[in-house]
Amino acid sequence: MVSIFPFKAIRPQAALADKVAELPYDVVNSQEAAAYAADNPYSYFHIDRSEIDLPGIDPYDQKVYQKAAANLSAFLDAGWLLQDEQPAYYLYQLTMAGRSQTGLVACTAIDDYISGKIKKHEFTRPEKEIDRINHVLACDANTSPIFLSYRQPASLKKQIDAWQATHQPMYDFTRYHDVHHRVWLVDDQELLKMISQQFETVDALYIADGHHRTESAVKVGLQKRESGENSMESERFLSILFPENELAIWEYNRVLRYPVPENFFDALSEHFTIAQTNEKKPAQSGTIHLYVDHQWWALTIKPASIPTDTVGKLDVSLLQTYVLETIFGIKDIRTDKGIDFVGGIRGPQELERLVDSGDWSLAFSMYPTQMHDLLAVADAGEIMPPKSTWFEPKLLSGLFLHDLETK
Repeated sequence: MVSIFPFKAIRPQAALADKVAELPYDVVNSQEAAAYAADNPYSYFHIDRSEIDLPGIDPYDQKVYQKAAANLSAFLDAGWLLQDEQPAYYLYQLTMAGRSQTGLVACTAIDDYISGKIKKHEFTRPEKEIDRINHVLACDANTSPIFLSYRQPASLKKQIDAWQATHQPMYDFTRYHDVHHRVWLVDDQELLKMISQQFETVDALYIADGHHRTESAVKVGLQKRESGENSMESERFLSILFPENELAIWEYNRVLRYPVPENFFDALSEHFTIAQTNEKKPAQSGTIHLYVDHQWWALTIKPASIPTDTVGKLDVSLLQTYVLETIFGIKDIRTDKGIDFVGGIRGPQELERLVDSGDWSLAFSMYPTQMHDLLAVADAGEIMPPKSTWFEPKLLSGLFLHDLETK
């Protein structure tokens, strides 16, 4: 079983929700955040990307985190953000292109992560952890939620559906990429208990997105525990739990800046069959589409080259092993400056644009990793290659904060 807890959310007043809510801090850079927040004093980027209010400063300077805390206090003092008086759960529904997913907003236990009940599938980078640790410590709050998935009991789905059908959402607005966001407050005491009890039958939670935020939240909690400055709330962290069968993973494409070797196609043919194609996206796993010199090619893995292990047979692993490492010598895609990653929401036309500009030499259009693959890797205790998954729609930040109550 896993443990979840209601909490007293810090959240926008209803009239400002669509002005406060912003994309996650880690999908925009400082310049993009500043542009989004221009002429919008309510933008959550003033808290989540507070360097935008300190032009020219290093985004990791301690003054940035102090500014985030000051801006959070200012938002609360102005009444733009409010804190609920009683612990509650919240339902967060996102609808994109006619497809909906509903998450349960709750707190989860740092001890469940430590014991492996909250499972990961990616490694993290220390410098990114330190950034969010400093941000959480300065604000004394989990300022962004962790995106978790789980296998939802049918009885819990009925309870969630019934609440949505019989109650009005407190937030209802459309934001980036025409995504419709709706949020319900769940404050019925009996239902709160029933929802918590439902998770006694849930064996594990899975990090879909937010590995760095998870590591940071857990390390802050452990630091406060060790120093004796902990509270009940600092033993928990903010999460949004979505049923695995409601989620869609988009492709996470690659572009390279390396020169194309003269024997490139000969080297590819050792493990792939190659054919010209007019299709820009592969239709099934085992096929990767390559864009180079204004032409698309379909690379289909040869059966003899498919590994049997859970991670090795993923398309992103096949590309990494047989192309990026073997042909281009790229050992660590997290640090190599000759590779970049393009989320599927931008479409294959973005790959064409990047390569045709001359800034990049070739691109790979991937078939999306599937949810059952992600769960299988996590259940096996294995780690996916970096940048294996891109989830859409994105959960907006600023709709929920979790007060650690240690200051």
